[in-house]
Amino acid sequence: MAAIHRTTMTPTKLELLTGWLPKQSWSLTDAESPELVKAGGFRLDDPDGEVGIEFMVVADATAQEPVAYVVPLGYRGAALEGVPGEALIGTSEHGVLGTRWIYDGVHDPVVMAQLRALLRGEAVPQHQSQSDTPDPTVTVHGTGPDDVLDVQVNRVLRPAEAAQRLSGCLVAGWIWPDGTAARGVLAAVARREEVARRP
Repeated sequence: MAAIHRTTMTPTKLELLTGWLPKQSWSLTDAESPELVKAGGFRLDDPDGEVGIEFMVVADATAQEPVAYVVPLGYRGAALEGVPGEALIGTSEHGVLGTRWIYDGVHDPVVMAQLRALLRGEAVPQHQSQSDTPDPTVTVHGTGPDDVLDVQVNRVLRPAEAAQRLSGCLVAGWIWPDGTAARGVLAAVARREEVARRP
């Protein structure tokens, strides 16, 4: 399992996301420099140990009504070829690993492969800031080994008290800027028969 290094990143992940997130088509943030705070998330392991995988939840405290986003992150030791330019969130100097290329994980094949594995029950969500520690608060509902084809990441998070009753989804929690807790669907799957019905 991937180790969590107790070190610095310059610029920080939040600093990179502050410049990148408002430019995305799905962003509800009007401010050019939102006040993003870390609100939750979890990690997944790359079986090959090459790509760091984190699903980070950030909340924008500048919005009139606070809004939470999930951003899958892929940390790489070299540039990823064949992805659109907007896929690169930025580069950062890691105190142990050196320069890291940080990508929007929906464009990173390793990140998405492990998300599908999680939804099939073939991967274990890991604590966001502790090494070798599963996170039992991240739960998967209603999927199986043959069900998962496409995955839709819910960029803007909405609290869903009944999320545990939904089928084919990944559920996790986050903390709003005022300290209250919420849970919602971070990603949902399109099953084999649903993909087959698409035009």
